[in-house]
Amino acid sequence: MKSYYVYIMASKSKVIYTGVTNDIKRRVYEHKKKIIPGFTSKYNTTKLVYYEETKDIKTALAREKQIKGWLRRKKIELIEKENPLWEDLSKDWY
Repeated sequence: MKSYYVYIMASKSKVIYTGVTNDIKRRVYEHKKKIIPGFTSKYNTTKLVYYEETKDIKTALAREKQIKGWLRRKKIELIEKENPLWEDLSKDWY
């Protein structure tokens, strides 16, 4: 069964980006290497600071939309609840 991930990337200055993917390792790699031009490459959001997994794409997309609709403060609370030091959760993946 396929997995889907809602994730948050951050820059050193804590600019944050929320996305959804079915391949978290590939997608984080693309962000780190700035393979796809856009927000994350422009703002250097290369650290994976939060992610959650689900088996249902509709659930993942709804959760992404929910998080994107939150105020920045609430997104930071979500990150810091699981990852208070904003460590790169993908640091040992590659």
